[in-house]
Amino acid sequence: MGSSAKPSGHSASPAFCAAFRERAGASAELSFADFMALSLYHPAVGYYRHARQRIGYGGETDFYTATTSGNVFGELIAAGAVTLLHGQDPGKFTFVEIGAEPAASILRNVTHPFRENKIIPCGQPITLAGRLVVFSNELFDAQPFRRFVRLGGRWAEIGVALRGDTLIETQRAGPPPSGLPLEAPDGYHLDVPWAARELMRQIASQPWQGLILACDYGKSWAEISTTHPNGTARAYHRHQQHNDLLARPGEQDLTCHICWDWLSEELVAQGFGGDTLESQETFFVRHSGEYIQNLVAQDAIHLTRRKLALTQLIHPAHLGQKFQVLHALRT
Repeated sequence: MGSSAKPSGHSASPAFCAAFRERAGASAELSFADFMALSLYHPAVGYYRHARQRIGYGGETDFYTATTSGNVFGELIAAGAVTLLHGQDPGKFTFVEIGAEPAASILRNVTHPFRENKIIPCGQPITLAGRLVVFSNELFDAQPFRRFVRLGGRWAEIGVALRGDTLIETQRAGPPPSGLPLEAPDGYHLDVPWAARELMRQIASQPWQGLILACDYGKSWAEISTTHPNGTARAYHRHQQHNDLLARPGEQDLTCHICWDWLSEELVAQGFGGDTLESQETFFVRHSGEYIQNLVAQDAIHLTRRKLALTQLIHPAHLGQKFQVLHALRT
């Protein structure tokens, strides 16, 4: 552990402290990635392990996503997937959704053309084989990431230590990994989503063929490493976004922008072709256009709930530009 530490000003629950000490051992310190894995996925105290509703507009939820728009999102995705299969019979493909919230599959209550719909819940083993459409929505940004800060002309890794029942930020000993920018101003924070890349490698390297659709938000490596001096990490609690990543451990969501370059490289390395990154707005307009036309024509005069959902999903002021879709095909 380095000599510089910054108190978080927040205490952790007894249960979280016990889990932290068990994971950290005698040092009582973890890398930020390990702290995030503990905070989100620990079986007892992890944020995503709690049996409560996290997604929605209610006061007890923390954030909303495209799935909050109801069946329209699933119908748009299904229509786009059929287009991108380029004439292949969708009835021969299984639609696999990775990382879905419990009882929240996007194809639940949606009439779809696929052979069947399977769900791999967040944190469960991923096994893929056969002819598939593999889909995820905000899966990669929920993977643990490492944090670095530029100090004295060098990169220092940020860690998390437990002192009593208080979490503090530390500088970890040891040289930084290769691949970080050689030049950056002092104080530049870098949130590095390596685990997201490893997850894509795990998904793409398995013996399946078909289409992958990853809906998420991210940046290029050039943007992450040069245009975000405070990093891209953030926390969500009760629909409030903030930067106190050590607050409420196990009770708030933690995330950062993924690096689209790295995910695309993993797909190409595993034989996927035509990998394309599009804004969510562009993706739906280009590949689900017939569905959109039919939805709009159903009631051309009135703004129905389904039309409102469509507007939220594709309008650039809402989710249309905030989210992107990476898709590729392996035959």
